[in-house]
Amino acid sequence: MMTPPSGPRTALPAPAAPLAAAWGPDSSQPALLRLLAGAAGRLSVPAAGSKAWHGAELNLPAPVVRQAQEERGTPWPQPLVSHYARYFRDGNRTAYEGLVAARQQRLTRAVAMALASDPGRQGGDGDEAEAWLDEVVDGAFLLCEQSSWSWAAHDDVFRRTCCVVPDLATPYLDLGAGEVAAQLAWLDHVLGRQLDDRAPGLRRRIRQEVTGRVIRPFLDRLDWHWLGLDGDVHNWNPWIHSNLIAAALLLVDDPATQAQAVARCIEGLDRFLASLPADGAIDEGFAYWWNGAGRALEGLALLEQATGGVLNGGLPVVRELVAFPHRMHIGGAWFFNVADGPARAAAALPWDMLHRWAVRLDDPEAAAHAAAMATGAPDPAAGLGRVLHTMLERPDLASDAPPPLVAATYLPSVQIMVARETGGTVEGLLLAAKGGHNGEHHNHRDVGSVVVAVDGVPLLVDAGQPTYTAQTFGPDRYGIRAMQSNWHSVPAPFGLEQGTGRDFAAAVLNAPAPERPQLELALGAAYGFEPRAWIRAAELHRAPGRITIADRWDLPAPAAGETADVDITFLTAGTLILGPEGTATVRPDGIPAVDAADATPRGAALRWDPAAVVVLVDEWQLDDPLLADAWGPRLTRLRFRTRAATAPSPAFRAAGAFTLTVEATP
Repeated sequence: MMTPPSGPRTALPAPAAPLAAAWGPDSSQPALLRLLAGAAGRLSVPAAGSKAWHGAELNLPAPVVRQAQEERGTPWPQPLVSHYARYFRDGNRTAYEGLVAARQQRLTRAVAMALASDPGRQGGDGDEAEAWLDEVVDGAFLLCEQSSWSWAAHDDVFRRTCCVVPDLATPYLDLGAGEVAAQLAWLDHVLGRQLDDRAPGLRRRIRQEVTGRVIRPFLDRLDWHWLGLDGDVHNWNPWIHSNLIAAALLLVDDPATQAQAVARCIEGLDRFLASLPADGAIDEGFAYWWNGAGRALEGLALLEQATGGVLNGGLPVVRELVAFPHRMHIGGAWFFNVADGPARAAAALPWDMLHRWAVRLDDPEAAAHAAAMATGAPDPAAGLGRVLHTMLERPDLASDAPPPLVAATYLPSVQIMVARETGGTVEGLLLAAKGGHNGEHHNHRDVGSVVVAVDGVPLLVDAGQPTYTAQTFGPDRYGIRAMQSNWHSVPAPFGLEQGTGRDFAAAVLNAPAPERPQLELALGAAYGFEPRAWIRAAELHRAPGRITIADRWDLPAPAAGETADVDITFLTAGTLILGPEGTATVRPDGIPAVDAADATPRGAALRWDPAAVVVLVDEWQLDDPLLADAWGPRLTRLRFRTRAATAPSPAFRAAGAFTLTVEATP
C-alpha cells in the first residue's frame, strides 16, 4: 500500500501530545517496568475458568455454532504460494487474503466454542471441550507454520528481491501480522492453562513466532511507514499498535522487553492522536473509523486496564472520536461514506466497545447510538480480541430504542455537513455534503460531493469502496471509476477530472448553522482554477422539505483541445426515471430499506430548469461484489450539460448557474 522510507532511523522523536502531556513519566519505559507487573490479571477479559466466564451467558449466535460444528475435523483453509503470488502477477488480493481470513475466523470460532464448552460452566462438557481444544491447537499451530503473516499486498519482498514468495529472514510487519499476533495472544491468554495440558510446547512456539515476526521487527526497525515518523499518520498506526500492545502484554515474558514494546506503542498512538483535529473527524470516514480511531480506543483501554488505571484514556480528543460514528449516521445500516468507505456498515463492528467508551465519557447520544446498532452477538470476522469482549458484554446491550439521529452536524476540519429534515427520525430528507481536499487518506476525487437520502435510504450517492486490487494503491488508482470525480456528484467543467493532492481543495465560503444547514464552497481549485471560479451551495430547507444544490461558475477559456461544455454530475442508486421536461424520479428499487417492513418506500423527486441544460444518462452495471452488495445491479449517472453560447476565444469565459431541487416523493 505504501513504501517505507529507504533508510533506518536511529531514534524516535519526542512523544507528541496528548498522551505524553496527560501521562508524563508514567508512560516511560522505567515506569512501565513497574506498572505492568501482573498486567494480564487486570484485563477485563480473564482466563478461562474464571467466574466471569462461568457466569456469562456468552450468547453465541446459532449460525456461528453451526458453522463451527460443521467445519470441525475438516481440512483447514490453506493459503498457498500460488495465491500469495497472484498479487504480484495479476494484482488479485482476495485469493490469498480470503483464505487467510477464513483460517483465522475458524480459529476464533474454535476458541469461542472451547470457552462455551468449559466443564466448569453450566451445560459444559469435558469431552466437547477437549475436542474444541484440539481444534484450537491445530489452528494456532497452522498460524505458526504459515510462512508469512503479512498480506501479500503489503509485503516488500517483490520490491526488494523480485521474488513472489515470502522471505522468512525479513518478516514484514503489517496489518495482517499484527492481527495474527493479537489473535495468538488472546487465545493464549484465555486458554493457556488448557493448552499446556493438551499440547505442551505450543505456547513456547507461539511466543517464539510472535517475538521473531512481530516484536523484534517492531523494536529493531524504525523505518515502518505506519509509525508516522514522516508526519503522515493514518489508520495503520493505531490498528497495528493496538494489536502490538495485546501481544506485548500477553506474550512477552521478559519485563524489560515488554516495557520497551509498550512504551514505543504509546509513542506511536500519541502520534496518531496528535494528528487528529479538535472536532474528532476522520478523513477516511465512518468505515475506517473502526480500524483507525476505534483501534486506538481499544489500545487505550488495554493500557488503562494493564496499569490499574494509572494511564487513564479518558482524554478530550477521545470524547470527540466517540461521537464521530453517530454524527455520520443516515439511517439503519446506512452512513455517510467518503473515500474508500462503503455506504453500509459492516456486520462485524464492535459496537459494545464504542458503547463502553460512550457510557464512561457520559455521551448519551453516542451510547444510545451504539446500543441501537449493537446485536449483542459476537462475529468472528471482527477478530478474536473483539469477540472475547463481546462474549462477556451484557446480553441486554442491544437496544430496541432508536438511535439519536441528530438533526445536524458540521465538522470544519474535513468540511463535512450532515443535516436531516427532522432530528430523531429517519423520515424525510437528509443532505450530506463535503469539501475537503484530494490529498486525504484513501482519497477519492470527491471535493464538493453531495449525498441525499429519503427516509434514511441514500438515493443520490457516493459509490464507495470497490474490491481492492494492486491498482487500488498504485499509480493508476484514479483509473478506477469509483474513485474518479466524473463518477461522484460533483461538477465537471470542460469535462475535467479533479486533480490529486492537497492543493486541489475546497474553500468554505459559508459554514452551516443549526438553524440553516447550508454549506457553500468554492470548488475551482479542485480543477486547477482560482477557487471562486466554481461555487456550490448545498442546502436543506426544512420547512418546505426541500434540498437545493445550487452551482454557479465563471470559468476562463478552456485549454486547447478541451470541450467548452460544462457538466454537473449526480450519481443515483435505485431506478432513475426521467419525467416531463425538467423532472426525474429516483426510486429505491432493490436498495435495502431502513425498515424492512416498509412496503412502499418513498423516492426522490428531482427538478431543474429544462431550458438551461441537456440531460445525459449513463448506466454503470456493477460487477464488483462490494459495490453490488450495497447498491444492487447498477448505479446511474445523471449529467446536466450546459453548452457555450459562442465559440471559445482568448476573451471567452464560460459563466452560468444551475440548481437541482430534490424533494421526497409523496
